[in-house]
Amino acid sequence: MTATSPRNPRTANPMNPSVDRNDTHTQQPSRLPTASITIGALSISAFWIIELSFALGVTAAICGAVATSRSTVADSETASLRALLGIVAGATGITISTGAALLPMLAKL
Repeated sequence: MTATSPRNPRTANPMNPSVDRNDTHTQQPSRLPTASITIGALSISAFWIIELSFALGVTAAICGAVATSRSTVADSETASLRALLGIVAGATGITISTGAALLPMLAKL
């Protein structure tokens, strides 16, 4: 009697399972573009808290910029657009918070 080794259905060679693997490893999509949009939206909506809005806007712009440099985002058009929207939302949050900070000074003029 001979002992048979258990066959792995994913491999063609039962003795060395790492030789003939035909599994394609898919990369996980980046979550940075979505985080950038979310943080940018929070920055815009929290404009009355000037320091928080400014900090969130900077964070959103940085997350969007880092996301655009990643290869998983560069290969996907939707992820690239989300990252760009996050940069725009962050810049908008920075602009609105700066305007809210300057509004009391401009009202005195």
